[in-house]
Amino acid sequence: MELEAEVNVELCQSGPGLQMSLIRGTDLFGYIGIEAVLDQMRSKTMKAGFEFNIMVVGQSGLGKSTLVNTLFKSKVSRKSCTPNYEEKISKTVKLQTVSHVIEENGVKMKLTVIDTPGFGDQINNDNCWEPIVKYVNEQYEKYLREELHINRKRVIPDSRVHCCIYFLPATGHRLRPIDVEFMKRLGKIVSIVPVIAKADTLTIEERQEFKERIRQDLVDNGIHVYPQKEYDEDPEERILNNSIRESIPFAVVGTDKEHQVNGNKVLGRKTNWGIIEVENVAHCEFANLRDLLIRSHLQDLKDVTHNIHYETYRVRRLNESNMNFSEPETSELFEMKNYILVFT
Repeated sequence: MELEAEVNVELCQSGPGLQMSLIRGTDLFGYIGIEAVLDQMRSKTMKAGFEFNIMVVGQSGLGKSTLVNTLFKSKVSRKSCTPNYEEKISKTVKLQTVSHVIEENGVKMKLTVIDTPGFGDQINNDNCWEPIVKYVNEQYEKYLREELHINRKRVIPDSRVHCCIYFLPATGHRLRPIDVEFMKRLGKIVSIVPVIAKADTLTIEERQEFKERIRQDLVDNGIHVYPQKEYDEDPEERILNNSIRESIPFAVVGTDKEHQVNGNKVLGRKTNWGIIEVENVAHCEFANLRDLLIRSHLQDLKDVTHNIHYETYRVRRLNESNMNFSEPETSELFEMKNYILVFT
């Protein structure tokens, strides 16, 4: 009776006929140790590592490889780690992937960079986004099939695209038709982060006007880029994401070369009139992009991929009448069909 009198229990209705109480930390009459679960999660994550798959899309010459190398401060792009690499204009859009394991302070990340050589480089670019849409959906399909196995793997390999960085040329005008079509189609199945490539070719005023025109074009064409308002979970997250949305598209400059500035080594591009410091927010918005992709929203990008984009794909596939079972049945397809029959 005494304990009941001392502990302040807040009751809340959690469902029909159900009641759940919320007991706050100040109301507990002893230490439980619940907070230790965070250390357990950290320990498991550090042992297992995690995966992050990033796609870069844009026409040749916009600095895609350089920017990815700058983001992860290592030569991770396909162009950088291919011996005797020779730049050729591809006649079609061919997706190529390269993977690395990056370790920092005991945390391991398997990074996969998906490049899209040939995109936007042809005289006729009609439907040049189709191979990219196909690739994204194929990764969802691969993950779904693994999930539907009766004896599935404890940890399913994740090749789904968690983020697509879309490179816009610094024209200073508006979105081109190819930009509109690509982002309208891909924005429905993957998280897109648009960037203005080689932004040092624009003045500060030109850059700001260009960004405003792009944001207006995104609204006018109903294009949704990351982070979307409807996925904000609480007021604190909404405030952070609003500041990000006001900065999109990020005006970026990439380089893997260091220069001395006031006695310090900085990443930058040397010009006749000075050095453009890549990580200096007064010079470009690379630091904002890096913070979004790695330091503040990396896990959210993965969560949105799994809970929104993949879930949408999964529901659509499971609602289809035959799941494309016209081909001869394999054991995998047989398992999947039985699973669907049980749950539909």
